[in-house]
Amino acid sequence: MPMFFQVLASGSKGNSVLVCSSKTRVLIDAGLSGKELARRLGKSPIEASELDAVVVSHEHQDHVRGVGVISRRFDLPIFLTRGTLDNMPSQVGQLPSVQIFQSGVSFSIGDLHFHPFAISHDAKEPVGFVVENNGCKLGVCTDLGVATQLVKTRLMDCQGLVLEANHDVELLLNGPYPWELKQRIRSRHGHLSNADTCQLLRSLHHANLQSVVFAHLSEINNNPKLVEKCYGELVQCDEWRCVQFHIGKQHEATSGVEIC
Repeated sequence: MPMFFQVLASGSKGNSVLVCSSKTRVLIDAGLSGKELARRLGKSPIEASELDAVVVSHEHQDHVRGVGVISRRFDLPIFLTRGTLDNMPSQVGQLPSVQIFQSGVSFSIGDLHFHPFAISHDAKEPVGFVVENNGCKLGVCTDLGVATQLVKTRLMDCQGLVLEANHDVELLLNGPYPWELKQRIRSRHGHLSNADTCQLLRSLHHANLQSVVFAHLSEINNNPKLVEKCYGELVQCDEWRCVQFHIGKQHEATSGVEIC
């Protein structure tokens, strides 16, 4: 059976990715309100009540806003690192069931196998994930200031990818943000630009790559047309023409994708 994934929300106002096998249903991050997460899941192939767990990449509000509500309402275990748990915003409230994992140490939820790896971001213990089921791999990696060799190695043979394309450098530098924030975004602990992401993608291409979703676009410092221009340069090459490209949206879910 194919693995299914859907970016429910993507951007600075909230992030969440649904990943499903034929038996297991997991959210990676829950950065919308509990009510909005349930609404968007209601338009997906499953309901919120059918979830098995939530896995958290790091503690920033746009990734954990609804974690407390959805975990309490549906009695869901929350999987996260110790650093993420210890720095969780107080608004999240009590979590009924917590499972601590370590970066670099794999764990399983049902028949979905998670391989967390360290990323460079200004959070306490942030991670990206490769999710595997029956040899099919999905890489989910956003909020990283630099694509390290570790990131490239972990994502190398994934059939599906959700990758950050946060900003266009020219828009950022000429935009309204204060200089300190611009420096933070451009730093090794900030966010990837469109050009950074396309460079990373070139290093990750392989014959079995099927689908790429560009995620975490800034509403101020980026726009879909600039991202399309970025990957448009890729699809001019024959080896990229079998890859499906999608752009994650902030205010509605992106179309679901099956891989393998």
